[in-house]
Amino acid sequence: MIKGFATKKGTEQVAAAFPSPMFNQSITTGLSLSQVGFGGYRVDTGIPIFQEALTLALTQGINLIDTSANYANGGSEELVGQVINDLIGRGRTLREQLIIVTKGGYLQGSNYTLSQQRKENGQPFPDLVEYMSDLEHCIHPEFLADQIGRSLRRLNMETVDFYLLHNPEYYLSWAKNQPFSLEEARSEYYRRIRLAFAHLEKEVERGRIQYYGISSNSFPYAAAHPEFTCLTTCWEIAQSLTPQHHFRAIQLPMNLLEPGAATQINQPNGQTVLEFAWQQKLLVLVNRPLNAYRQNSLTRLADLPEPDYISPAAVDARIANLVAQEVVLHRDLLPALEVTADVQEQLGRMLAAGQALDGYWLGINSYQRWLETRSGYLIPRINSALRFLEMLKQKPNELETWIETYIDAANHTFAAITAYYQEQALDETERLKGKVKAIEPDWAAAATLSQLAVRALRTTRGVTSVLVGMRRPAYVEDVLTELHRPASMAERNEAWLQVQNQV
Repeated sequence: MIKGFATKKGTEQVAAAFPSPMFNQSITTGLSLSQVGFGGYRVDTGIPIFQEALTLALTQGINLIDTSANYANGGSEELVGQVINDLIGRGRTLREQLIIVTKGGYLQGSNYTLSQQRKENGQPFPDLVEYMSDLEHCIHPEFLADQIGRSLRRLNMETVDFYLLHNPEYYLSWAKNQPFSLEEARSEYYRRIRLAFAHLEKEVERGRIQYYGISSNSFPYAAAHPEFTCLTTCWEIAQSLTPQHHFRAIQLPMNLLEPGAATQINQPNGQTVLEFAWQQKLLVLVNRPLNAYRQNSLTRLADLPEPDYISPAAVDARIANLVAQEVVLHRDLLPALEVTADVQEQLGRMLAAGQALDGYWLGINSYQRWLETRSGYLIPRINSALRFLEMLKQKPNELETWIETYIDAANHTFAAITAYYQEQALDETERLKGKVKAIEPDWAAAATLSQLAVRALRTTRGVTSVLVGMRRPAYVEDVLTELHRPASMAERNEAWLQVQNQV
């Protein structure tokens, strides 16, 4: 068991050992946080390249790790614990130098199984949101107490530094289809948050967490949106519990195509969520800095490699390889899974990108249409199916290898089609970089689009740390290159408004 927790002295030691622009110090907690944190969304235990990436990040000054009980069905937390335990054992780091953030709220995978077992025993979790088949959500104290214990065991730690309610707005999304008024739904929503906060204060007293907060995609929404989470209301709830509360952090999405946290005036006092958080000295952790959703399409904010011309025949060959992997799935792997025939059929339909593209891809005609097809249809279906497979409690060993192989085959296929439309893709990237750099001169030092996306966020007043999914050492190196550039933090509301209107 890894003892201790992040301290002011320990995190200051890390900050002193690396260039000063890399860190921000929290006034309320005293902790020094790296301006970029390691996002643990798609990492899992037992995969060497993920271990290498996290090890590189932690030994090069990135001292903030964000994970969740829901990531890889707990495998992400296990990886974090294993890597940190190894580094401490080798004298490469100390527990008090590292800031660990984890989250709870989802019931999928093993948590969903646990929930069904409790129902059968007549002891369901209270305030359970039965969102859809195989997905429930809960932030009731009874569930949180259970989840914090499980997270600590997977992390192999006695204390986690920040524990966040993970997307509590699932209740509001569910409530839209119930016979409740919006006022009734919101009243119940904040009642549940109040219960959760009161319990998390007890967890602080118990020593299992240092601080708590909320991770919500709906913090930047318009105030009238039925799923909007009001930070002011959450802050007032914490204040009403005790002026010495430990509500110290929020997490929200923000990027060059989704600047709402800095532009959407949605707080009762006429501020944005970022402005209110800055005023109350809350830590703001930004997620999805490189994955932007706009107009039902996903855009990856990263430079495309300069591709060589690729012929239609070469694209067809990569599609054929993807189809071959799908044949293996249907023939050998799906029948071996302990799931129903209907689930097998659904997985087969979702993991059929090669079959969907075979003979049809040339009809896409343009880069933009390909981007919409890839990001709006193919990737979400693949990711959803792979997340389901990764969360299966029992699965053949061959499945893990197949997943990696399939991801590689899909990536190579998608890259080939992208390369076919390379000129338009490259023009679009350069256009975006040019517009953003022209808006804010302080951002112009960034070399790549991914570095520009990170720089725009880390130099914005109110943003404490940018959570980047650095699953490979190359991604870590890309981030470190930007972190080592001189940068100054400033209030940039006008720049973000221009980004919103011009990009």
